[in-house]
Amino acid sequence: MSKITTELLLERAVPRSTRLRKIETLNLSKLQLKTGDLDPRLFSRLRHLQKLDLSDNLLDKFPNSLTLPDLRVLNCNNNKLEDVTALKQFPLLEELTYENNVYLTLNDDYKVMFLLQNLRLLNGKDITKLANHVRRVNSRKLTSKVTAHWEKFFRDQLPEKYTAEQVKSIKKKFLKSVQTNVVYGPSSLSEFTRWRVKMIAEEFLAYSLGLELNSDPEPEEKMDEDEEESTESPRAAAEDVGQVTVAPSKRKRNNSKPGSGNKRSKSQANTEEEAVVNPRKSSRLQDDPAPDKPRTSNQPAKEATPEQGAEGTHKNGEQFPRVQSNRRSSQLTGEQKSQEQDNGVVSLTPVKNSKGKEDVSAEPLHFLQCHSKGNSREDFKTQLWSCVFEPLLDCGARKDPIVSSSRTVATCGGESICLIDCETGTVLKKYKVATEEFFSVAWTTLTMVISDSRKKSHNILAAAGRRGIVKLIHVAADFCYGEIKAHKKPIATVCFSPTQETHLFTASYDKRIALWDIGIPDCDYNFKASQLLVLEALSIPLRIALVPTCPEQYLLAGCEGGCFAWNIKLDKEQKCRPFEAIFQFPDEDRGMTTSHRVDGLAFLNDDVIVSKSSKPGCIYLWSWSRSFDAKGKGHQRTVSAVILAELEWSTTDLSYLTLSTCPAKDYVFCGDEKGSVWMYNLSKYTTAWSSAKGKRSDKRIPPTQILKWPELRANGEQLTEILVNNVVSDPTFTYLVVLTSVNITAIWKKS
Repeated sequence: MSKITTELLLERAVPRSTRLRKIETLNLSKLQLKTGDLDPRLFSRLRHLQKLDLSDNLLDKFPNSLTLPDLRVLNCNNNKLEDVTALKQFPLLEELTYENNVYLTLNDDYKVMFLLQNLRLLNGKDITKLANHVRRVNSRKLTSKVTAHWEKFFRDQLPEKYTAEQVKSIKKKFLKSVQTNVVYGPSSLSEFTRWRVKMIAEEFLAYSLGLELNSDPEPEEKMDEDEEESTESPRAAAEDVGQVTVAPSKRKRNNSKPGSGNKRSKSQANTEEEAVVNPRKSSRLQDDPAPDKPRTSNQPAKEATPEQGAEGTHKNGEQFPRVQSNRRSSQLTGEQKSQEQDNGVVSLTPVKNSKGKEDVSAEPLHFLQCHSKGNSREDFKTQLWSCVFEPLLDCGARKDPIVSSSRTVATCGGESICLIDCETGTVLKKYKVATEEFFSVAWTTLTMVISDSRKKSHNILAAAGRRGIVKLIHVAADFCYGEIKAHKKPIATVCFSPTQETHLFTASYDKRIALWDIGIPDCDYNFKASQLLVLEALSIPLRIALVPTCPEQYLLAGCEGGCFAWNIKLDKEQKCRPFEAIFQFPDEDRGMTTSHRVDGLAFLNDDVIVSKSSKPGCIYLWSWSRSFDAKGKGHQRTVSAVILAELEWSTTDLSYLTLSTCPAKDYVFCGDEKGSVWMYNLSKYTTAWSSAKGKRSDKRIPPTQILKWPELRANGEQLTEILVNNVVSDPTFTYLVVLTSVNITAIWKKS
């Protein structure tokens, strides 16, 4: 039975009404409505409805016959919409919002701009000028190209007297050919272009050959999984991000047992409240309704909609945002300057380490608030998740991870990605994509052919998050040249192969890890991405790592339900593969278990793996070779991890505080729930562990040092309740970058 009744409609009318035909404003938000709940027969009685709020529901599409002839304002935020073409049934629509529908892209924005001739505001932005361009200039150019394609390749194929069968055959060939060969505008709009080309081609045939026009065309065919599509260039905000003075609002934390799935809960895209998916809380990202109250509510800002200002102009006349560096110059507009001034300067008041007996081995350099929603200096809710240092182009850093990297680090959180100079604290570049929340970034170096046919190496940054889309950014050119629609659910983490520079792994909440070949873009940034492999997991993968001694053969993943290994060798015919091994670890009852959340995973060297979260207060170091060799002897899928040592760590039961390693210096780093960084120098242990008969360390290894969070103040108030989500050093351990739950990036430098 439908959730929507006459009584409900009358009750949810604003103001309440006694007759359906009198309702002008209707609020149906937060009712967990699905598409089948929208009964066209009932809605057809809302003849004078002008404003409709369907936000925070579970709609994946609109029925084609809702019959709301007077609808002017529609809010569809926080649903699961996959298609917008049904909105053409509301021709008088003037204002439309559908933010936080993770499957909608820039192409859908352009579709509604074309379909809705009266549309003025899209997601809060005035799109009048851009929409006129789409409806007129874009349509005129495409019509010219479609006509030319017919004249050149198909006109002579049709005899003077033709049969219906001949027309049907040539129509099919023409539609296929024209959608493949007619190209216009940036590749980020390729889906929209194909959609319009098909529409124009059908109209052309109907006019030229007297064919009946299909007034309700079938939905556009899905792209093949290996077909590339790219996205909009993310907008960069020029900001003056200095050292920070911050005053956060108090937050409550859930401290239930790990199995309850409540602590640090991240909400799903279709929750009843403000819903934001975060990359760690996988148990909440199933098909069930809303989880408990999320730890944060970092809704993306409404910035990167199609008609942004501060844009570059594409060669075809389309406007797309470009990236700007963080240098003050006379070219900045007054609006940009005011944004920079409003961003706030965070002052640091250091306090002495509470453990005075420790030798200070690192000192704080910068505390930056550069991922703020809407550049607000009051934003202490945006969570920061991932950072990775840029490889140097002239030192072969990709092939040898021990070689020094640059001092530039890419960080992500909320709607933005920042490139930061660790020494100066300058935000060199900033990329923004509204409606996105980035969870992971990774670097690769591609040898590209430049305009004069010479080859040159360039660093490419891949970024992914809540929408399941991978953005590919050519950093030196300040250009997001493409996207890969990798998954229909959020991507928790990504990483590149150290031996195949175009091979990218994406781990998603759909319980799959996919291997992609992202291809190499040509001088016009055309590229072809293809899916090579899909690894099936029993639970959501949170962390992935390639085995250093055989990165083309084995991949490990720390998941919500355990630690798994897969054979990823591409000479096998099987494209979709189950896991090859699951590792079991000691549990709190001194037994062995495979069922535990592994939220930290990294290699310390070629053999030693560091993982955490099988139980509170403990980080395990274990041997890959000895553990996996045991599998080979017994041919079993469940194998016991050969534990080499345990590291003493915080006793918190909060999950998703991940760890990292610095193999060149034998260091392990892990943050805690108090803003501290635990550092372990394990150089005196690694030689013993490398022995085939190396024994397990009997006692837990304490941290070499704990870096305490210094005192930060904003408006006279001290910043407290800091969770360290991630901490990463450069390969030589010169800089240490700390990402927090309160929108602060801390940079330390080794003394």
